[in-house]
Amino acid sequence: MTAKIGVLTSGGDAPGMNAAIRSVVRTALHNGFGVVGIRDGYNGLVVNEIEKFHRGSVANIIQRGGTILGTARSKDFETDEGMEKAKKVLDEHNISVLVVIGGDGTMRGAKEFSEKHGVHILGLPGTIDNDLYGTDYTIGFDTAINNALEAIDRIRDTAASLERLFFIEVMGRLSGFIGLAVGLAGGAEDVMIPETPTDINALAKKINESIKRGKKSNIVIVSEGDEAGNAFEIAEKIKCLVHEDYRVAVLGYIQRGGTPTANDRILASKLGFAAVEAVKKEIYGCMVGEINQKIVYTPFAETYEKKKKIDPTFIKIIEVLAT
Repeated sequence: MTAKIGVLTSGGDAPGMNAAIRSVVRTALHNGFGVVGIRDGYNGLVVNEIEKFHRGSVANIIQRGGTILGTARSKDFETDEGMEKAKKVLDEHNISVLVVIGGDGTMRGAKEFSEKHGVHILGLPGTIDNDLYGTDYTIGFDTAINNALEAIDRIRDTAASLERLFFIEVMGRLSGFIGLAVGLAGGAEDVMIPETPTDINALAKKINESIKRGKKSNIVIVSEGDEAGNAFEIAEKIKCLVHEDYRVAVLGYIQRGGTPTANDRILASKLGFAAVEAVKKEIYGCMVGEINQKIVYTPFAETYEKKKKIDPTFIKIIEVLAT
């Protein structure tokens, strides 16, 4: 078959997106497909920001964070009129397949667009939150936790020197995958995540007991979406029970940036390659992921309707190692 593939990145940026773009483009060209880049996510489709890509278009980008295509959330694309404009742009450029890279919002948009207008679409999981069902890891997650871990290691040096209690807030508005991973790898005393209830009294008791044992510093990881509040709010609640001075560090967007790790580059390259292989097999309407080192195809709706579960073993290990 012959095809012309359009590739875009949507939603929040994630390290490794450029590696995925590179993989899609070069695999497509290797198979004799045409390929174009669409700038600024779905909005680029609505306003016709299309650029023909060749091998050189994606040279020297595998090591770069962010996305060379840019990313944006498009209010226009969420409307029927906007989607109709996007479909006309696809037809104008003879684009027969879309490969979209992003998180749950990207997959929702892909599902609606494909169903309303019959567009052939494949998704790649690009989000630091690692919360998409249908893949063990998302592109950007490994880099994000390593970025956060580097910051936590540095904060621990200060915490030990000043004998302070630190609350470190990491990203994770709806999921605690980042918090759990960095909590375990960073030797945190406890982790507050959206998936589990937060017991302020139990946490205060744990901190008091560690202080009595002579521990000079304590670090608590807080996912930004924890039901007990953000890091500042939880710290104030704990202070009323522990009566110790504390500091709060909000890592914020530092987790998103920087050079993608080898793991993210490898995952992105594998999934980009697999997406083009899916085009050859005429498999559409799904996200391309990897589970147990095998490529899998998950219908768009399942990626966000089904809940990806955290590993409760992580919580148990953190509890044991913190005592």
